[in-house]
Amino acid sequence: MSGCEGYDAIARVYDKLNAELDYEAWADFFERCFEKYLEKRPELVLDLACGTGRMTRTLAARGYDMIGVDGSYSMLNEAYMQGAEGILYLLQDMRSFELYGTVGAVVCCLDSINYLLDEKDVRKVFSLVHNYLDPDGLFIFDVNTPYKFENTYGNEAYILEDEDDGGAVFCGWQNEYDRESGICEFYLSLFEENGDGTYSRSDEHQRERCYDYETICRLLSDCGFEVIGRYAGYGFETPDENTERWYIAAKAKK
Repeated sequence: MSGCEGYDAIARVYDKLNAELDYEAWADFFERCFEKYLEKRPELVLDLACGTGRMTRTLAARGYDMIGVDGSYSMLNEAYMQGAEGILYLLQDMRSFELYGTVGAVVCCLDSINYLLDEKDVRKVFSLVHNYLDPDGLFIFDVNTPYKFENTYGNEAYILEDEDDGGAVFCGWQNEYDRESGICEFYLSLFEENGDGTYSRSDEHQRERCYDYETICRLLSDCGFEVIGRYAGYGFETPDENTERWYIAAKAKK
């Protein structure tokens, strides 16, 4: 979801280009983590870097009081347009967000942590999450693995496309990965079909940084977290050397 830059051009078609994501299965995973690691079901949940609010709405429909925080006005505007009843959306940078009190759980989806390009920023986010979690509250997030940066992102190019009654959308995606810095540059060119059959083009630049598991654990520990689970999928699968995404659960010790 939304990181620290970009998304202005792609916000209005973000969900169309990610239509294959199974948010219900992902929410099932969150709820199983709640059952597994918390003494009681959390009443108030923060969706950090919530983007267009797909997960926020999915969890709200299951009876959770939801707060959605994102740094992109364009992404939050899409979230509001798709329905915000019973949800508190806050336009805030994830590195400096503020809440009115603590929450029982924090979720952060779609490699938003990878969009933080400096360990200092990751530490800021982890520290804030710890601050706003109840004692023994749960933080669940995912990150793209070093394997994915090396073998899927790399210096590859991809085409994403979707077509419905609203017209066709094509997104050209070119990657440039620097192994030394661990930063991958994403150059996106978006083509949206107009009503007369012509196309409008918009371009966007995004970046992610690769973090190894040891670094993530160290930063979590420094901020008062105990890592209690790392998984390769919604079924609590054990990661291996080919895993592309880690799902990490950490408990706030206070």
